[in-house]
Amino acid sequence: MLINMSDLNFLAILAGGILYMIYGGIYYSILLKDKGNFTQNESKGPLKYVFSVIVAFISSFLTAILIQSTGAENWLTGAGIGFIVGVLISIVYVKNSLFGLLSRRALLIAIGDHLVIFILLGILHGSLN
Repeated sequence: MLINMSDLNFLAILAGGILYMIYGGIYYSILLKDKGNFTQNESKGPLKYVFSVIVAFISSFLTAILIQSTGAENWLTGAGIGFIVGVLISIVYVKNSLFGLLSRRALLIAIGDHLVIFILLGILHGSLN
């Protein structure tokens, strides 16, 4: 399983990063329009937005590498790989919630976010691979 950087679709990586940001903006603006007790832990200043943009592009880049490395050639296999990534991330959130690091509502919001966005990224990269 070698990664051939020249075979990566950098336009798809760019599109995936933008998709991640648009999706996150919509998802969180709908679910967190009434933040309630979430604001007590929120970071202040613009650094959280800069970090979010970086995470969006890193996530798209790593998804592209997974899609290329596994040889996924269509949207369905891409969606499957994205689902697996989303489940792995969700498992970590569940573990953290068991130790009291997340409320039940925050857990469900995070799981929903990661399952959907990584399936979408998988579909995008699988379709354009």
